[in-house]
Amino acid sequence: MPRTIALLVGSLREGSFTRKIAKAIEERAPLLKFDPVEIGDLPLYNEDIDRGSPPAEWSRVRNQVKAAAGILFATPEYNRSVPGLLKNAIDVLSRPYGKNNFDGKPAAVVSVSPGAVGGFGAHHHLRQSLVFLNTPVLQQPEMYIGNVKTLMDDKGVITNPDTGKFLEAFAAKFSDWVEKFAK
Repeated sequence: MPRTIALLVGSLREGSFTRKIAKAIEERAPLLKFDPVEIGDLPLYNEDIDRGSPPAEWSRVRNQVKAAAGILFATPEYNRSVPGLLKNAIDVLSRPYGKNNFDGKPAAVVSVSPGAVGGFGAHHHLRQSLVFLNTPVLQQPEMYIGNVKTLMDDKGVITNPDTGKFLEAFAAKFSDWVEKFAK
């Protein structure tokens, strides 16, 4: 039976390249089932609110991530870092102090960019946060997907055979990584 993976995508755009790459990975990962975590509707994190009755959206994403066997972070790069909506989701999911929903969960990071660098800055900023949150992150293969417009068609079908093989290898390694940490 496939393991459920919480999918956090840092892009809200309808035609998001990042979301299309995540879907292409899932199609190549028969042992994983991606559960998209909707983060676009999350109120900004505020510890004062969390002390009382947290918003239903916060509880929804916390429960979703808590139930998952692992996490895939798929992010574009905004200003050499992660988009604000993804950072907010990380804050919501890792707080209040002592209630870190990422603790010990295996994860992987995919950064996607229409530019040549492949979201390097976002990728490493995200990894830095995940180290602090005690989230074991898959080390290899690193997934910087640059020049993404040239790798797929408008529907998100991967048209570059080498990219397809790369995504397949990543899916296999991530499946193994999740299995290694599965509880």
